[in-house]
Formats: sequence, structure tokens, C-alpha cells
Amino acid sequence: MGFAAVEFDVMLSSDKVPVLIHDETLERTTNGRGRVADTPFSGLTALDAGAWFGDAYRGEHLPSLHEAAKLCVELGLWVNVEIKPARGFERETGEFTAKLARELWRGLSPPPVLSSFQPASLEAARAAAPELPRGFLTYRLGQDWCEVARGLDCVSVHCDWRHLTAAQTREAQEAGFWLLCYTVDDPASARRLFSWGVDGIFTDRLDLVPPDLA
Repeated sequence: MGFAAVEFDVMLSSDKVPVLIHDETLERTTNGRGRVADTPFSGLTALDAGAWFGDAYRGEHLPSLHEAAKLCVELGLWVNVEIKPARGFERETGEFTAKLARELWRGLSPPPVLSSFQPASLEAARAAAPELPRGFLTYRLGQDWCEVARGLDCVSVHCDWRHLTAAQTREAQEAGFWLLCYTVDDPASARRLFSWGVDGIFTDRLDLVPPDLA
């Protein structure tokens, strides 16, 4: 049996506040303009981050990691915090995110997994909060994935499910890593992955995942 994880994409504002946003720039998902890394937190929170998705979400503000984490702790949700730095801010984003996560989840179980495509971000996160588990994000399990994940002391590996094979799933299991797949939005694919032994999935459509797998 697998599980579905709540995922946050975290980037830094210009005044080093970790915020939840997918893109390095503001145009696609807010009514703002410019780079997230060039905008102070006060400016980010003033933006409308919901209207692009639909009228029902108009007026939603850009959440901070602090806000989102507090809600997940209250609801008892397990969280994967993806450190998604703007270019040039890999280490800073890893450090500030890990330090805040350590504070927000202090003494709580389970702790969040800090994941990233950027080894430098994971290295900085390890230095800042070595006790928090880390996950190595990759598009596919290439030849050096295991070496990289072990070198960063990761507990999990996260990959695009479309590039995964049953044999690679067994390889990850034998190497002792949790294996999580993104982004799985149909029941048949979810069932196949769990039958291979995948530990968890990320999905945008939890309503489509069969109840026995959720």
C-alpha cells in the first residue's frame, strides 16, 4: 500500500522568506510581474495568486512556508517540501528552508522530507538541519542516481513515473531508498506503480486515485 504526499514548492523572496510558488517569475500564477527573488515578502503577499486558476479562487494570496506548514501540522498531513531555488540562490534557499522547517516541525512526527533537483540545495539543507530527511529529485533514474542520493544522505528518490521501470523500482528498493513518483493522475498508472513496489505518489487529482490506494 502506498500513500499520497502533500508537496510544497518553496522559493525565497528578496528578503529571504520561504514562500510557496512554482515559477521563478510571477506572471503565470499571479497578477504580479518580475522575479520572485527580486520581490519582498510584503509585495508577494499583496498579489492575487488565485484568479488565474478560476473565479472561485480570486483573491487567494501567495502563502508562506510558515502558513502552509502550520496548517499541515494542524491537519496531521505528511509533507514533502521541494526546495525549488531561483537560479543563483541554490544554497541560500536550501539553508533558509531547512532552518525554518526544523523550527516548524520541532518535536513532531513525521518530519517533512526536504527534496530538490539541486544537489547544492540539499547539501545546504543537510548542513542547516541534518536531522531532517532528504529526497533526491530527478527526472529519471540515470546511471549515477544512487551515487548522488547516497552522497547527499538521502532517504528517498523521487522521479517522473513515465520514465520508471519495474526493474528500476527493484533497484531502488534493494539500495534501501523510498521511491516516490510524480505526477500520477490516473488510477491505472497508480495501481501499476504500487504493484511494482513504489512507496508513494504525487498527484494533482487525488479524487481519481482509488480509495484503497489513497
